[in-house]
Amino acid sequence: MESFKQNDGNRDELIIQQQRDIEKEISDSTPLVGELLPLTCLWTEYNGDDVFTAKIQDLAKKYKFIRRTRPDGNCFFRAFAYSYMEYLISNNSAYKEFQKLAEDSKDKLVELGFPSFTLEDFHETFMEVIRRVSPDNPGGYNKVQNELHKILNEQGYSDYVVVYLRLITSGKLQEEAEFYQNFIEGDFTIEEFRHQEVEPMFKESDHIHIIALCAALGAGVRVEYLDRGEGCIVKAHDFPEGTEPTIYLIYRPGHYDILYPN
Repeated sequence: MESFKQNDGNRDELIIQQQRDIEKEISDSTPLVGELLPLTCLWTEYNGDDVFTAKIQDLAKKYKFIRRTRPDGNCFFRAFAYSYMEYLISNNSAYKEFQKLAEDSKDKLVELGFPSFTLEDFHETFMEVIRRVSPDNPGGYNKVQNELHKILNEQGYSDYVVVYLRLITSGKLQEEAEFYQNFIEGDFTIEEFRHQEVEPMFKESDHIHIIALCAALGAGVRVEYLDRGEGCIVKAHDFPEGTEPTIYLIYRPGHYDILYPN
C-alpha cells in the first residue's frame, strides 16, 4: 500500500513538473503581446480545415490584422489593456476621461473594502503606464504606440496592469453583487467567485469578467467567436449590449487575441 501511495505521489510530481515545463516553453517562446500580423495567418493554424477556413474568410471581410497575446490565463485582461490604450492614444478626450477614472479608482476600491496598502503599488504602476501612453507625449502616435508595446511586454509592468484590471473587475462585481449573481454558474457566492476566479492571476475570463470590466471603465468590447458552431459566419457579441465598441477581440476556446477592423 505504501509503495502504491509513493507511486501516486511520484506520478503527481511528474504531472506538475510537465505542466511547469509546458508553461515555461510557452513563456520562453511567446511574447506577452505579439506583433501585428495579417488576419489570414490564422489559415495556417487550421491546416485547411473547411469549417475554420470559411469562418476566417468571413472574418477577413471585417478585419485586416490580428495581434496575439500569450495564452497564460491573463489573455483577456492583457488584450483589453493593450487594445483600449491603443484606442486612447489617438483619442485625447477619451484618454483624459479614462485617466481621471483610473486616478479615482483606488479611492473607490478602498471604499468597497479593498486594503489601501495592497492597492498602492498596483495603482501607482497603472497610473505610470497611463501617463507613458498619453497622446500629449512628444513623438506622435507611432512613438507612443511603440512605448505601449514595450511596456506591455515587460513582465513587471504588464502583470501589474493585469492585476489592477482584475481588482477593478472584482470591485464592480462587489458593488453590484445582486445583479452579477445572476451570471454566476454553480454554487459560487459573489465573494467566492471574486476571490477564486477574478482576482488571482492566470485565471481565465468569461462573460461576467468582460461585462463587469466594461461597466467599470465605460468601455465597449466586441468579441468575435471563432469556433465550430453552425454556418460559415463568425458570431460577434458586444459588451455591454448596444454600445459602440472601441476594443475588438477574437475568442477561440480558452483564449483571446486582438483584432483590427478594416
